[in-house]
Amino acid sequence: MAVLNEEQEMLRDMAREWAVNESPVTEFRKVRASEEPEAFDRSAYATMAEMGWTGVVIPEEHGGSDFGWLSAGLVVEELGKTLTASPLVMNTIAASAIILGGSDEQKAKYLPRLASGEMIATLAVDEGAKHDPSAIETSVSGGKISGSKAFVHEAHGADLFVVAAKDGLYLVEKGDGVSLATRKLTDQRSHADVTFDGAAADKLANGGDGLLDDVLDRARVLTAAEMLGMAQQVCDDTLAYLKQRVQFNQVLASFQALQHRMADLFADLAQMRSAVEAGLQAVDGGFGVARAATIAKAEANRVMHRISNEGIQLHGGIGMTDEYDVGFYLKRARVLEASVGSSGWLKDRFAKLSDY
Repeated sequence: MAVLNEEQEMLRDMAREWAVNESPVTEFRKVRASEEPEAFDRSAYATMAEMGWTGVVIPEEHGGSDFGWLSAGLVVEELGKTLTASPLVMNTIAASAIILGGSDEQKAKYLPRLASGEMIATLAVDEGAKHDPSAIETSVSGGKISGSKAFVHEAHGADLFVVAAKDGLYLVEKGDGVSLATRKLTDQRSHADVTFDGAAADKLANGGDGLLDDVLDRARVLTAAEMLGMAQQVCDDTLAYLKQRVQFNQVLASFQALQHRMADLFADLAQMRSAVEAGLQAVDGGFGVARAATIAKAEANRVMHRISNEGIQLHGGIGMTDEYDVGFYLKRARVLEASVGSSGWLKDRFAKLSDY
């Protein structure tokens, strides 16, 4: 486990206490039942902004705390444990794009508003069912952007889109030339196909040719942090269930075969935590980010897939019923596994990074 300083421990504990007491899975059930396209509670997000979570990676001169990516990961992990529905992950990633590639004017215009929660931003990259940054066809001419983006997370609540075009990343505000078509995915969160038809676009020109990759690597480690929280919670809930469920006049946790399965999951979870925290620390340190982020997301995909499956199986058939929460984690997991890189895509990328 990463060694945390006192401030990081306080941040983690505050996030954990708030998530457990103010945003348990019952709150996600309410969001789901409302069937609002935004699929998150704006008052809860405003509270997150008040606690400073929306500005953890944003520099102090722009209203943030500049607390680093490991700190952001600690918050996201705790929110992942309770399936808190919010645009925090996407907003943080979009903010990082402006930090890395924005001009002084762009930073001054957007970062304070993103840090305060006044504005919400998201990232729009993929144009098909699979993650493939090399297949981008969206183009910009005369300051106007045209193209379509598929499966944009948190699109309905976004005021600002960081859009990948053929020649770089652009900032596009919600309004004329921007239209959304809702996509219903199994996790019941906000997803949409977004069409840009001559919308005003402002280029992020300072990040160099590798800006998109740099932003996507940050998206991978922060997504992996959410998955880490989810995996931890599924493991904890499944163990608690085995300790109280009686079968054949014995508590299920007393069966050695089930003990072995839980021990395997515990080992997988430890390996996942090591990979995810290493990815977050690599971003903070600025060294070996591409490889560390790829490993973090690939390991998160592998372990979350297994733990979510095992959680369902060890709960028995009731695991997929709406009465139990464990099914929600599996559904969210399947969406996140495909986001910013499937396992196959990530393995291929790691091989290329390693010159195999």
